Amino acid sequence: MDELVPPPHFTSVTFDSYRPDPGQPSQAAAVARLRQFADDLGRTGRSGRSGRSLLRRAPRASGPSGIYLDGGFGVGKTHLLAALWHQAPGPKTFGTFVELTHLVGALGFGPAVERLSTRRLVCIDEFELDDPGDTVLMSTLLTRLVQAGVRVAATSNTLPDALGEGRFAAEDFLREIQALSAHFEVLRVDGEDYRHRGLTRAPDPLSENALRGWVGADDTRTYDAFDDLCTHLAAVHPSRYGALVDGVAGVAVAGLHPVSDQNVALRLVVLADRLYDRDVPVAVSGSAVDELFTAELLAGGYRKKYLRALSRLTALARSAAQP
Repeated sequence: MDELVPPPHFTSVTFDSYRPDPGQPSQAAAVARLRQFADDLGRTGRSGRSGRSLLRRAPRASGPSGIYLDGGFGVGKTHLLAALWHQAPGPKTFGTFVELTHLVGALGFGPAVERLSTRRLVCIDEFELDDPGDTVLMSTLLTRLVQAGVRVAATSNTLPDALGEGRFAAEDFLREIQALSAHFEVLRVDGEDYRHRGLTRAPDPLSENALRGWVGADDTRTYDAFDDLCTHLAAVHPSRYGALVDGVAGVAVAGLHPVSDQNVALRLVVLADRLYDRDVPVAVSGSAVDELFTAELLAGGYRKKYLRALSRLTALARSAAQP
């Protein structure tokens, strides 16, 4: 629970450090609404009254109990979510959707609900439903938290009533999806990917000699063959990918090539997120990082996940290319 805070990339972000695009009014509107949401949390306890009480259970919220930031990748949704977390009073928790499902797995559902129910605010980044089990789990979890008076804020690339589409038979779990949707006030954040405004594709891959030269004698930079890395990731639980790259100042991957296996691709998505969280530059030989996923994968149900990963890896590759 203590580790569930914004990652290093977002340690010091604020609403003031977010730069809304003047051509996208929804960005400034989202900042204003989130400031108000944070101020409301500061004026009231978890029960919605001034102050807090240990003797009275919070009533069920009559309307949406959370904020849901919907928009494409690269519009600054995680920045805004982290800024809200920093401004809001505690106790509070910030984690990705995957991290929170892993928390439930580690503690058990009942203890996880008990611990999270002590929070005024729970922030959930990258809210995505990949399977029916996650749908039922999160519907039940959020319902319990709302009943306890916890406020929730989340980000996603998919509207809450469309979660799960293209990934499983979402119509069979419509009740749970609608229950999730009812908890949130949706804020649309429009715009282009700020990481690549005015830029084109990822940097060209390095030659093998240049890649080894980039690593040099720096023992804070790693060097791995791409296929070996993929094999190793399969043996490590995705919840530990963050620990895998802690203390790493640069990652070199030799022989990168497009992947078509969805399981491998989804592991690489998690790794890309953890590298981006920690601002770890990535240099490669073989194919460029924006060629990592095949066209078939990019046309499938996880398309938005893959595009987010490509956007973040491209930014990290540009960082590695800087002198």
